[in-house]
Amino acid sequence: MDRSAFKQFALLEQRHWWFRGRRALYLPLLEHVLQARLGRAPRDLRVVDAGCGTGGFLEPLARFGTVSGFELDEPAIEWCRERGFASSFVARSDQLPLRPQSVDLLTLFDVLEHTPDDRAVLTELVPALKPGGHLALSVPAYQWLFSNNDRVAHHYRRYTRRELVGKLRHAGLRVVKATYVNVTLSPLIVPAVLAMKFKQRLSPQSDDPTTNLSYTPPRPINALLGGVFAGERHLLRHVSAPFGHSLFVIAERPA
Repeated sequence: MDRSAFKQFALLEQRHWWFRGRRALYLPLLEHVLQARLGRAPRDLRVVDAGCGTGGFLEPLARFGTVSGFELDEPAIEWCRERGFASSFVARSDQLPLRPQSVDLLTLFDVLEHTPDDRAVLTELVPALKPGGHLALSVPAYQWLFSNNDRVAHHYRRYTRRELVGKLRHAGLRVVKATYVNVTLSPLIVPAVLAMKFKQRLSPQSDDPTTNLSYTPPRPINALLGGVFAGERHLLRHVSAPFGHSLFVIAERPA
């Protein structure tokens, strides 16, 4: 991606219902869990956002303490710095330049599915966490929903909750919250994805560059979809959903 593409993506992160909805869902859920686990408001943490992209989560994560981010693509980090996130740096998620036990909170929002070896990434990340530190991540759900959208986005896989929880436990983490999200809109999204997969099977278009983020709906519909997505936080604070289009998990490094 060139710099103009990153600029367009940064604008998309601010406008599109999916980006706005997941920030308004994940961060309150994360804050709720951290406050319960720590017994205090989480305001003094060292936070690292792995695979921060153009920095869509860096500013809202600042509510938890001091934030830095890293990303494989240097132009994306240049864009983050231009936006005022000077602590961003270029790095691979499986070759972290972080001291062992130096981070209170690591986040990977829709990153793990982009890595060829997710176990290696988790094995690299866990030592950077302090004992009692937390890892929060989101991933797309269900391999049977893998479609052209995933191929264009360079996804290697989608996950079930059991699979993801197993990999986190194998990395030495204790899972404290694991829920499917984007539950309410799944009855609309899943049939649409399956219909698109069927259409592509009938007439394959290997060079089709479009994804489900290629178009932003009209403003009222965009706001409605974002509000519905974000509104799940009120229920998911108390329960974990058994089905949804994505997964959100919080895990702890045992003290």
